Amino acid sequence: MTSDREIGTTRIIDAPRERIFEAFSDPERLARWWGPAGFSSTFHEFDLRPGGAWRFILHGPNGANYPNESVFVEVVKPERIVFDHLSDHWFRMTITLSARPASQTLITWHMLFETAAERDRIQAIVVEANEQNLDRL
Repeated sequence: MTSDREIGTTRIIDAPRERIFEAFSDPERLARWWGPAGFSSTFHEFDLRPGGAWRFILHGPNGANYPNESVFVEVVKPERIVFDHLSDHWFRMTITLSARPASQTLITWHMLFETAAERDRIQAIVVEANEQNLDRL
Protein backbone atom coordinates (compact mmCIF):
# COMPACT_ATOMS: atom_id res chain seq x y z
CA MET A 1 0.00 0.00 0.00
CA THR A 2 1.41 3.37 -0.99
CA SER A 3 -1.38 5.85 -0.17
CA ASP A 4 0.44 6.90 3.01
CA ARG A 5 3.47 7.83 0.83
CA GLU A 6 1.59 9.91 -1.77
CA ILE A 7 0.59 13.51 -2.39
CA GLY A 8 -1.80 14.31 -5.20
CA THR A 9 -2.88 17.60 -6.76
CA THR A 10 -5.39 18.12 -9.55
CA ARG A 11 -6.50 21.15 -11.50
CA ILE A 12 -8.62 21.83 -14.57
CA ILE A 13 -6.99 24.39 -16.89
CA ASP A 14 -8.77 26.22 -19.71
CA ALA A 15 -6.32 25.17 -22.41
CA PRO A 16 -5.88 22.08 -24.59
CA ARG A 17 -3.45 19.49 -23.26
CA GLU A 18 -1.05 20.01 -26.20
CA ARG A 19 -0.59 23.61 -25.08
CA ILE A 20 -0.14 22.56 -21.44
CA PHE A 21 2.41 19.93 -22.50
CA GLU A 22 4.33 22.65 -24.39
CA ALA A 23 4.42 24.74 -21.21
CA PHE A 24 6.11 21.78 -19.50
CA SER A 25 8.37 20.74 -22.37
CA ASP A 26 9.83 24.11 -23.44
CA PRO A 27 12.54 24.93 -20.87
CA GLU A 28 12.35 28.69 -21.50
CA ARG A 29 8.61 28.71 -20.80
CA LEU A 30 8.89 26.26 -17.92
CA ALA A 31 11.55 28.36 -16.20
CA ARG A 32 9.15 31.34 -16.20
CA TRP A 33 6.47 29.57 -14.15
CA TRP A 34 8.02 26.59 -12.37
CA GLY A 35 8.07 26.97 -8.60
CA PRO A 36 5.87 28.36 -5.85
CA ALA A 37 4.74 32.00 -5.62
CA GLY A 38 7.64 34.42 -5.27
CA PHE A 39 10.24 31.97 -6.60
CA SER A 40 12.21 32.13 -9.83
CA SER A 41 14.20 29.41 -11.59
CA THR A 42 17.53 29.16 -13.35
CA PHE A 43 17.78 26.05 -15.51
CA HIS A 44 21.20 24.50 -16.10
CA GLU A 45 20.10 21.35 -17.93
CA PHE A 46 16.77 20.19 -19.31
CA ASP A 47 16.81 17.02 -21.42
CA LEU A 48 13.17 15.91 -21.72
CA ARG A 49 13.58 12.22 -22.59
CA PRO A 50 13.76 9.04 -20.54
CA GLY A 51 17.12 9.11 -18.75
CA GLY A 52 17.53 12.85 -19.41
CA ALA A 53 18.60 15.20 -16.63
CA TRP A 54 16.84 18.27 -15.30
CA ARG A 55 19.05 20.48 -13.14
CA PHE A 56 17.96 23.89 -11.92
CA ILE A 57 18.05 26.28 -9.00
CA LEU A 58 14.93 27.66 -7.37
CA HIS A 59 15.60 31.16 -6.06
CA GLY A 60 13.43 31.90 -3.05
CA PRO A 61 11.91 35.27 -2.21
CA ASN A 62 14.12 35.28 0.90
CA GLY A 63 17.29 35.19 -1.27
CA ALA A 64 18.01 31.51 -0.59
CA ASN A 65 18.89 29.16 -3.46
CA TYR A 66 17.54 25.63 -3.65
CA PRO A 67 19.40 23.32 -6.07
CA ASN A 68 17.21 20.69 -7.70
CA GLU A 69 18.21 17.65 -9.69
CA SER A 70 15.84 15.22 -11.37
CA VAL A 71 15.96 12.54 -14.05
CA PHE A 72 13.14 11.90 -16.49
CA VAL A 73 11.72 8.37 -16.39
CA GLU A 74 8.93 8.56 -18.97
CA VAL A 75 7.73 11.14 -21.50
CA VAL A 76 4.56 10.50 -23.51
CA LYS A 77 3.59 13.56 -25.55
CA PRO A 78 1.08 15.12 -24.78
CA GLU A 79 -0.15 12.82 -21.99
CA ARG A 80 2.43 12.25 -19.29
CA ILE A 81 5.78 13.26 -17.82
CA VAL A 82 7.38 11.18 -15.08
CA PHE A 83 10.57 12.15 -13.26
CA ASP A 84 12.49 11.19 -10.16
CA HIS A 85 13.42 14.14 -7.97
CA LEU A 86 16.85 13.34 -6.52
CA SER A 87 17.86 16.36 -4.41
CA ASP A 88 17.13 16.80 -0.70
CA HIS A 89 14.24 14.32 -0.69
CA TRP A 90 13.53 11.64 -3.28
CA PHE A 91 10.13 11.37 -4.85
CA ARG A 92 8.67 10.25 -8.16
CA MET A 93 6.46 12.86 -9.82
CA THR A 94 3.92 11.74 -12.41
CA ILE A 95 2.24 14.59 -14.28
CA THR A 96 -0.75 13.42 -16.28
CA LEU A 97 -2.60 15.62 -18.77
CA SER A 98 -6.11 14.43 -19.62
CA ALA A 99 -8.10 16.09 -22.39
CA ARG A 100 -11.48 17.42 -21.30
CA PRO A 101 -14.41 18.90 -23.23
CA ALA A 102 -14.26 22.55 -24.34
CA SER A 103 -10.46 22.47 -24.82
CA GLN A 104 -9.79 22.02 -21.13
CA THR A 105 -7.13 19.85 -19.52
CA LEU A 106 -7.22 17.97 -16.24
CA ILE A 107 -3.73 18.08 -14.74
CA THR A 108 -2.92 15.45 -12.13
CA TRP A 109 0.31 15.67 -10.15
CA HIS A 110 1.11 12.50 -8.28
CA MET A 111 4.11 12.44 -5.95
CA LEU A 112 5.28 9.15 -4.48
CA PHE A 113 7.82 9.27 -1.62
CA GLU A 114 10.06 6.50 -0.32
CA THR A 115 8.44 6.51 3.11
CA ALA A 116 5.34 7.84 4.83
CA ALA A 117 7.60 9.71 7.26
CA GLU A 118 9.27 11.56 4.38
CA ARG A 119 5.89 12.44 2.88
CA ASP A 120 4.67 13.64 6.29
CA ARG A 121 7.81 15.72 6.83
CA ILE A 122 7.21 17.94 3.80
CA GLN A 123 3.49 17.55 3.10
CA ALA A 124 2.45 20.92 4.57
CA ILE A 125 4.96 22.76 2.37
CA VAL A 126 4.48 20.69 -0.79
CA VAL A 127 0.68 20.77 -0.96
CA GLU A 128 0.58 24.58 -0.89
CA ALA A 129 3.62 24.88 -3.19
CA ASN A 130 1.99 22.58 -5.78
CA GLU A 131 -1.14 24.74 -5.81
CA GLN A 132 0.94 27.91 -6.20
CA ASN A 133 2.93 26.29 -8.99
CA LEU A 134 -0.25 25.47 -10.89
CA ASP A 135 -1.53 29.01 -10.27
CA ARG A 136 1.58 30.29 -12.08
CA LEU A 137 1.02 27.93 -15.03
